[in-house]
Amino acid sequence: MQHTWVILGATSAMARAFARALSEQGHALILAGRDMDDLKTLAADCTLRGASDARALRFDAREAKHDAPILDALEQAEGTLNAAVFIGSMPEQARIDDNPLLLQGVMQDNFTGPARFLHAFAPMIEARGGGTIVGVGSVAGDRGRIGNYAYGASKSAFHTYLAGLRNRLGRAGGHVITVKPGFVDSAMTWGIKGMFLVAAPGIVARDILRAVNKRRNVIYTPGFWRLIMLIIRTIPEPIFKKLSI
Repeated sequence: MQHTWVILGATSAMARAFARALSEQGHALILAGRDMDDLKTLAADCTLRGASDARALRFDAREAKHDAPILDALEQAEGTLNAAVFIGSMPEQARIDDNPLLLQGVMQDNFTGPARFLHAFAPMIEARGGGTIVGVGSVAGDRGRIGNYAYGASKSAFHTYLAGLRNRLGRAGGHVITVKPGFVDSAMTWGIKGMFLVAAPGIVARDILRAVNKRRNVIYTPGFWRLIMLIIRTIPEPIFKKLSI
């Protein structure tokens, strides 16, 4: 069956690994992001790896005007339509504390921008009676922690949105997967102090593909983060608020 995947934030490390894996399966790709030169290079690489089609289109979560060309390209594509959202930003919490105006950008990049696009895309899945959406959130969204609670709040909102969208699209044959990675070796996390158990982007891409094939609802990747976050979520609040984690 012909599949077309749109990947938002396609030049991120996790998205690149995911796009290459999809290419090897022969799917068509719409690679969307802000760096057009990098996207075009990635599109050429995906074509060489076996993608039936690979094109680059501009997408910025803070600019709604970029949605329409991508949605038009999807409307014209044949077969099952799918989307994977890797886009996001994570300024240091200290920077946000110094300049609260940065909160708007964090919410746009991690929640409102992706949700805006997916809400316009959802009717296409309903009309065709199938398709998958992969939304990449974060373990940071499971509980507000002093080190990154602004970023965590934006991801928590995205998780909630994806849960509701999963309920909606499941009634029309579609499916939505919420992905919660831990620390991943990427440009966004480069140089951050205190990281541990850092995963390679290829490991995350592998876990996402497995989740797509098995129609999983929510996954932690790597899988041990499910236990770590279970422990963090169950720490009583009087104790938790004294911890620097």
